[in-house]
Amino acid sequence: MKVLSPILACLALAVVVSHAALSPEQYWSYKLPNTPMPKAVKEILHPELMEEKSTSVNVGGGGVNVNTGKGKPGGDTHVNVGGKGVGVNTGKPGGGTHVNVGDPFNYLYAASETQIHEDPNVALFFLEKDMHPGATMSLHFTENTEKSAFLPYQTAQKIPFSSDKLPEIFNKFSVKPGSLKAEMMKNTIKECEQPAIEGEEKYCATSLESMIDYSISKLGKVDQAVSTEVEKQTPMQKYTIAAGVQKMTDDKAVVCHKQNYAYAVFYCHKSETTRAYMVPLEGADGTKAKAVAVCHTDTSAWNPKHLAFQVLKVEPGTIPVCHFLPRDHIVWVPK
Repeated sequence: MKVLSPILACLALAVVVSHAALSPEQYWSYKLPNTPMPKAVKEILHPELMEEKSTSVNVGGGGVNVNTGKGKPGGDTHVNVGGKGVGVNTGKPGGGTHVNVGDPFNYLYAASETQIHEDPNVALFFLEKDMHPGATMSLHFTENTEKSAFLPYQTAQKIPFSSDKLPEIFNKFSVKPGSLKAEMMKNTIKECEQPAIEGEEKYCATSLESMIDYSISKLGKVDQAVSTEVEKQTPMQKYTIAAGVQKMTDDKAVVCHKQNYAYAVFYCHKSETTRAYMVPLEGADGTKAKAVAVCHTDTSAWNPKHLAFQVLKVEPGTIPVCHFLPRDHIVWVPK
């Protein structure tokens, strides 16, 4: 029988203790002592911090109109900084509920003509060259109504998370098979099980601790973990990009997108061809925002019918494509 050295045994014990004995907040401080926790994570850990209480599932987001400041009539690009777009179609009588989820963060996804022309909340992509101080945008940063919270690491590890275990999952969370919530959960697992696109690595984190571990494993030392922040909830209004656009990383980053599920699940992907920016915005009413924008410099492996290409009229792999992140998504950047 192989016996661990005292040092290895202590390290193994530390790993076990770090997950089992520490709260998610303590685990963050333990693993990321010099990295402030973004507001998005705090709100998921403490839902009482959010202004509105709700248990409903988010089925859309706000619309964004970007004017590049070049004075071209009718040349605006409409983008969305809300959550995923979800359309519900009850189908024919007796046909059950069908959920048509257009996830713009899944780059294997192809947008339908219906989604492009009838759902203005889905188009959230823009070109990097249009992101500059002085550009004006009509923006609505929506409050996500999907309030699912993190499960402790040890609890999440004991709950199945796979398509072949859906009946057991539905039963555990008292979700009726065939319901809207069931279809959304089914779709989230399906997307998590899909292979990553070429040039990226992906992982679905079912706890805050596992998201921290994944990000550190892919980036080494984490410098920042950031999310979009807005001073207050406002109706759609004009924002201006202020001076001080900050490039946080020029190549490598981990981006984590919150999913629709019974508890907090994040679809994370690591890319070596990503530029991340913090974009200061000033609203017409004085409201200030710090919006996270992610620009993909290599889109050659994306679905040619992806929403970005159809909205921006560009071809895969030809020009950097950017998008704002909703308020509950997180970008991790290395030191």
